[in-house]
Amino acid sequence: MGNGDIRVRGLAARAGGWSARHRWAAVGIWVLFVVLAMGLGSAAGRVDVKDSDQLKGETHTAARIIEDAGIDEPASENVLIQAKGGDLKATDAEFRDAVDAVVRAVEGTGRVTEVASPYDTKTISKDGRSALVQFDMRGESDTAGERVEPVLKAVEGVQQDHEALRIEEIGGASMMKTFDDAFGDDFKKAEYSAVPVAFGILLIAFGALVAALLPVVLAITAIMATMGLMGVVSHVMPMSDTANSVMLLVGLAVGVDYCLFYLRREREEREAGRDAQTALRIAAATSGRAIVVSGVTVCVAMAGMLFTGLAEFEAMGLASLMVVAVAMVGSVTVLPALLSLLGERVEKGRIPFLRRRRKSGGSQDSRFWTAVLRRVLARPVIAVAVATGALLAITAPALGMKTQQLTLDQEFGDSLPIVQTYNRLNEAFPGGSEPAEVVVKADDINAPEVKSALADFRDRAISSGASRGPVEIKLHDAQNMAFVYVPLVGGSDLDKAGASLDKLRDEVRPATLGKVDGVEAPITGQVAGSKDFNDQLAGAVVPVFAFVVVFAFALMLLSFRSLTIAITSIVLNLLSVGAAYGILVAVFQHGWGASLVGAEGVGAIITWLPLFLFVILFGLSMDYHVFVVSRIREARLRGLATKDAIRHGVVTTAGVVTSAAVIMVAVFAIFGTLSMQSMKQMGVGLAAAVLIDATIIRGVLLPAVMALLGERNWYLPKWLHRLPDLTHDETPQAVAGAAVRDDEGEPLKV
Repeated sequence: MGNGDIRVRGLAARAGGWSARHRWAAVGIWVLFVVLAMGLGSAAGRVDVKDSDQLKGETHTAARIIEDAGIDEPASENVLIQAKGGDLKATDAEFRDAVDAVVRAVEGTGRVTEVASPYDTKTISKDGRSALVQFDMRGESDTAGERVEPVLKAVEGVQQDHEALRIEEIGGASMMKTFDDAFGDDFKKAEYSAVPVAFGILLIAFGALVAALLPVVLAITAIMATMGLMGVVSHVMPMSDTANSVMLLVGLAVGVDYCLFYLRREREEREAGRDAQTALRIAAATSGRAIVVSGVTVCVAMAGMLFTGLAEFEAMGLASLMVVAVAMVGSVTVLPALLSLLGERVEKGRIPFLRRRRKSGGSQDSRFWTAVLRRVLARPVIAVAVATGALLAITAPALGMKTQQLTLDQEFGDSLPIVQTYNRLNEAFPGGSEPAEVVVKADDINAPEVKSALADFRDRAISSGASRGPVEIKLHDAQNMAFVYVPLVGGSDLDKAGASLDKLRDEVRPATLGKVDGVEAPITGQVAGSKDFNDQLAGAVVPVFAFVVVFAFALMLLSFRSLTIAITSIVLNLLSVGAAYGILVAVFQHGWGASLVGAEGVGAIITWLPLFLFVILFGLSMDYHVFVVSRIREARLRGLATKDAIRHGVVTTAGVVTSAAVIMVAVFAIFGTLSMQSMKQMGVGLAAAVLIDATIIRGVLLPAVMALLGERNWYLPKWLHRLPDLTHDETPQAVAGAAVRDDEGEPLKV
C-alpha cells in the first residue's frame, strides 16, 4: 500500500468540519444560494434550443434558411376520406359530396387556410378508394394544437352524415392535441410521483421521519437551485424541456444517494459509541470524500454529452452536470451543518414497526450479503466465472442492436385512434403523412432556369422511384424561396424511406436543382431528420466513449492511487452498461418478455438511448463503486487482511447501497410505466442496469475480483508515483484525533 498517511485532509473533511462548527452560517449560505439561483433564473428567463440548432447537416441548413427568411411554416392538416368497403370510389357522387362537405366544414370554422380539394391536388389513392383534403392551421404552428378542437369537431360532424365512408383528421396540430390530451401530464406525474416513492423507501431504510426527510429536502433544494442556474446558463447554451426532465431525474437520484451515504455513516459511527461531533468528522472524511470522488466522476461522464454536437444532448449533459455538482456541494456542506443542528433529533418521528436492529460495534451487517460474501470469497474463481458468464450472456443480444427514431405506431402502438389513422394514411399514400421537404433558396425563385429545375425535380422524383407523388410545390416569392413536398416511397418504414431519401439527395437533386448556380436545396423532414440525427450521433459515439472512459480512469487512478482499481472500475462499469444494452434489445427489439413490463417488441431501440444510457449509467454506477471501494480501502489501511477488508467493506455498505439502489430502481421504473415506448425503454434500461450494478457487480464480481488480485489491488507503478495524490486516507481513529506521528512530528505511513 505505502501511499496513505493517517491524517485528516481533503476538501470534504475540511468542508464538513467547517459546516459543523458554523452550522447556522452554512445553512444560511445554502438557503441564500438556492434563493439567489432561483431569483436570477426567473429574472433571466430560459432560452430554449431553436429548431435550427437541433441538428447538424442538411436538416440544420434547411431550418436556418427558413428562420433567416422569417417564414413561419403553418401546421398542416389532412382529412382522410376513405371508403369502408364495397365499390365506392372517389369519382362517385356520394364520395364527392363528402369531400365537399369536409371542405365547407373546415372552412366554416375560420381556423384554417389554404383548403385544397383532392380533385385539384390529385391526392387520390391509386385504388381510387381514398382521398385527402389538405389545409393549414392559422397562426403559429407551435400552438396549433390549442386551436384545432373546432376543426376536429367539424370533421366528426361530417363523419356522422356519411356512414359508408371513414372520415378522419390527422396532422401536426391534431397529433399535438391528441398527445397532449393523452400523455401531456403523463411525464410530469411520473416526475412528481418519484419524490414520494423515494421518501417512502427512505422511511423504511431509516425508520425515522426526520432522517428520511433530510435526503429528499437536500435533493429538492439542489434541483430548485439548478433550475434557476439553467435559466442563467441557457443564455450561453440553450436548454429544453427534455433537459429539465433529465435534470430532475438525475438530481433526485444522486441527491438522495449522496445524502444517504453521508447520513448512514454518521449514524453508524454514533451507534459505535462515538460522540456526535466525532461521528460527523468521520462521516465528512470518509463518506464525504466518496461523495466528492463520485460526484466529480459523474460530472465528467455527463460532460461527455457535450461532445455529441447535438443541441438537445448538450443541454441534457450540462443540466445533469450542474445538478450533480450542486447536489455534491450541498451534501458535503449543508448536510453536516443540519446534522450538527439536529443531533439526536434526527431520530425524531420513529416508526414503531420499523425499529432498527442495533448491532454491537455499530455496524448494521447484512445477513444476506454476509452469506453471499462467504461463498464468493471462499471460491472467487467460480464466482468470477459465473458472474461474468451471466453478464456476457445478458449482453449478447446487444450485438444485434438496431437503432432508429421510432415512428408513430412504434411509439404508441394502437393505443390511440390517431395511430390507426396514421397507418391507414401511410398505406393509401406512402410517405404522405411525413413527406420529405426540399427548401429551395434562389437569387430569383421565378427565374426561368429555376422554375424549369423545380419542374424537372418534381418529375424525376417520381420517375426515379423515390416517390409515387403527388409532389407539391409552394412558392414564397417575397423570400425567393420554394418548398417542395415529396411523399417518400417506404412511408413509415424508415429503412425504405431512407433509401428513397438517398435517391433524392444523391441522384435527383444533383441532376436538377444542383445544376442551377446560386440555388440552395437542403432536404429536411422526419425521415431526413432521423437520418441526420443518426449520422451525427454515430460520429459522436467514439469521442464520447473515449472521453468518459479516459477521464473516469484518470479520476479513479488519482483518487485511489491504484492502477488496478482504475482498470477494474472501468471494466466492471462497461459490463454493467453492456448488460443493460442486452436487456433493452431482448425486451424492446426482439420482444422477449416485453409484456411483463407492459411494453412491445417494436423492432428497434430509440436512436438517442444507447449513448444516453452509457453516459448516465457510467456516471451513476460510480456512486456505488467509489463508496464500496473506499470502505474496503479504509479497512485495509487499518491493517485488515485484504479478504477481511473486502468482507468488511461490502457487508457494511450493503445496507446503504441496497437502499440507494432500491430508490433508483423505483424512480427509474416509474418512467417504465409511461405510455411512450421511448420512455419505457429509458426507464427499463436504467432500472435494470442499476439493479445489476448493485447486486451482481458490487455484491459478487467486485469482491471476487479483488479477492483474486489480493495485494495487487493497490498496485501503482513507480513511474506513476509522481501523479498528484488525491487520496484521503482518513480512518475513524485518525479523525477522532488518534493520529500516529514519528519523532519529528510527521505522519507515519500505513
